[in-house]
Amino acid sequence: MDQEERLAVFIDYENLALGAREHLGGMQFDFGPIADALAVRGRVVARRAYADWSYFDEDRRMLTRHQVELIEMTQRMGASRKNAADIKMVVDAIEMAFERDYISTFVMCTGDSDFSPLVHKLRELNKRVIGVGVEKSTSRLLPAACDEFLFYDRLEGVEVPDEDQGAPAPKRGSRTRKTGTTERAAAQKAPAASRRAKAAEAVAEAVAGTTSPEAAAEPETPAEPEAKPATRRRKKAEPAPAPVDVAPEAEPDVDVAEQDDAPASDDVPMEVRVAQTLGDLQSSTSGAVTASALKRTLLRKDATFSESDYGFRTFGEFLRFLADRGFVELATGPSAGDPEVSLPEQGDTDAAFALLRDVVQESNGSAALSGLKNAVRKRRPDFSEKALGFRGFLQFAKAAEAAGTVSLAWDDDADDYLVTATS
Repeated sequence: MDQEERLAVFIDYENLALGAREHLGGMQFDFGPIADALAVRGRVVARRAYADWSYFDEDRRMLTRHQVELIEMTQRMGASRKNAADIKMVVDAIEMAFERDYISTFVMCTGDSDFSPLVHKLRELNKRVIGVGVEKSTSRLLPAACDEFLFYDRLEGVEVPDEDQGAPAPKRGSRTRKTGTTERAAAQKAPAASRRAKAAEAVAEAVAGTTSPEAAAEPETPAEPEAKPATRRRKKAEPAPAPVDVAPEAEPDVDVAEQDDAPASDDVPMEVRVAQTLGDLQSSTSGAVTASALKRTLLRKDATFSESDYGFRTFGEFLRFLADRGFVELATGPSAGDPEVSLPEQGDTDAAFALLRDVVQESNGSAALSGLKNAVRKRRPDFSEKALGFRGFLQFAKAAEAAGTVSLAWDDDADDYLVTATS
């Protein structure tokens, strides 16, 4: 425990949020993939995000769920306070570097080159610096100044919609294509949430005649997919007059937040979570990964994790179960009760394309793209298109189509790609 890295995270939220929306197909920024990437690098002891939160009202709930402290820097007093958040972030980082010697690594989540002097000063103070930024909005000067730099759009769990993803449906409006793209990207991460969002959208269209101003505004609100499920449930359970819906509006927000947190562990099988975490540890560390290090990292990602929830008395017994199924490999470790854990050989892209074709064939020869990645991971939990050099699963599927393994066709009715196995 004493040899673990202690991390302090500082987030220039405006830079990341606007960078994601402008350069990643309008997608909403999510701190979750960053939290997972940092969990394999050490123990995060401080998380702070700086912004004028009146401009990011819907983002507060997401950051709060990830235990991020929100630092309010109001910008309404004029242009003279334009850099107030940046200055406050620099002052807090320097203060923490001097006052908390136990913090060994500073994580600067920004792509702004104005933070380069801060990075240099932290390294002079013998602190390791990790940078995080959106690739297209990150200055070329900043990554070179850091000890390590992570591009947000390359992190595991970030599904970046392709620019041509809405092209097969030109007859639909550009707003509809953007909404479909966002839903498909979300469906690859959480199929259940995508289905709830689509059902809620159908309800919104059904009542468009009476609430057209609200329906027109819904697709443009980044955080709307979380609020729609609650609206759908309220309409089914309480077909009461409209005035009743105005007062309880705050309650669905709480329910959605709780439900969004809980399904995360249910939608992703435990063997997939172990394989992803183990793969991240193997890529970020030079030595072997022990069972104790793997469990510590799993607890960083989910503090409620317990192997007993899956019917195992010890974590070693759980790992032996996964090893018997071929998900992991075990070897003699530094002690009898702490074996080394590794992933089986992933293979090349041809093997991955063949795996995709086999999964599609098991689905009667064709399957929708959304949810297909989860089906692939049921066959091979350590599957990662990013580890094979692809930006997202759609890009991986298109590469498989170019190799003649599968074919892709746009389905207007499903508002999704239909993947078909080739003979």
